[in-house]
Amino acid sequence: MTRKRPLKIPLKLAVLAPLAAGLLACASVKVEGGEKPVEVNLNVNVSGEVLVRLEREIEDAIAQNPNIF
Repeated sequence: MTRKRPLKIPLKLAVLAPLAAGLLACASVKVEGGEKPVEVNLNVNVSGEVLVRLEREIEDAIAQNPNIF
């Protein structure tokens, strides 16, 4: 029968592992919302789309009435 050698654990690991496990077990995170609601301000410029629509309408009007000018 062969004799098993005892497992050698480094001293730092033997001391730090239980401490780390204890700290992680006690740690908690608390998340709270603010008192004021979140305001999202969307400044969207739609003038480009309006100009394209007007330009198309003008082109159609000129095409239908070539003597307008």
